Amino acid sequence: MFQTVAIFLSAISLIFFSSISYANQNCVVFLMHGKWGMPDSKFLKVLSDKIETICIINKPEMPWSRNKNYNQTYESLLQELKIKSDSYRKQGVRKVIFAGHSFGANASMAYQAYIGDADALVAIAPGHAPYHMYYTYGAVPGHAAIVDNAKKNIDSGKPETLMKFTDLNTGVKKDFEIRADVLFSYYNPDGLGHMQKTAREFKKPVPFLYIEGERDQIKVGKNYAFDKTPNHTLSKYQTVVADHVMTPEVSSDLVIEWLNKVIK
Repeated sequence: MFQTVAIFLSAISLIFFSSISYANQNCVVFLMHGKWGMPDSKFLKVLSDKIETICIINKPEMPWSRNKNYNQTYESLLQELKIKSDSYRKQGVRKVIFAGHSFGANASMAYQAYIGDADALVAIAPGHAPYHMYYTYGAVPGHAAIVDNAKKNIDSGKPETLMKFTDLNTGVKKDFEIRADVLFSYYNPDGLGHMQKTAREFKKPVPFLYIEGERDQIKVGKNYAFDKTPNHTLSKYQTVVADHVMTPEVSSDLVIEWLNKVIK
């Protein structure tokens, strides 16, 4: 019921899309913000402004924003993005690209593993590590037990049970209370949030730009996930001299140069 309502509301939003014609537009980029951020984050402005010069840009507010506080499951989110993607294609857009920063980068990979119809992906300073949070002792004390209890509630037919947990974002902790099914969808150590898993499960090879900041405390290198994705001649791993929050801005010209190759 919870996911059905979310998808229904998304479908209603297509009334708006149906009134717009994007005939002959070459591309749309879904630019997804990071954990506890917002679509108009100052850290994404430079990149967003540059993307808008070559593509339509859609900046959705993600479930992990500071306002939404995880208000839907990962699966429901990806299904909503699919609906929006299809609406652009029906209006004549030729290439749909999913790009994101931090948790948004995680979502670009999850989309290709769960839905699989993106034409290209951009992952900038990828973040969100449920596998690490679950298996690394002391990362968030008691976290594994909370995830296990969320699964037990789902299995016993009580997905709506509210559960308290402590979230982790580049070393900063914050307390939340969310539904068991929502919590498990994002924090299952072997679920859609685990980038090593989604990298292996891309439904088709697509151009994939994976960027990390050399000063990012959560930098993991190309072997972590990038090298596990299906090969494509336009795929590229790149580092820039930046910390986690500044990587989108510092890499913005690199992203535009790469996008121009993808959309031509």
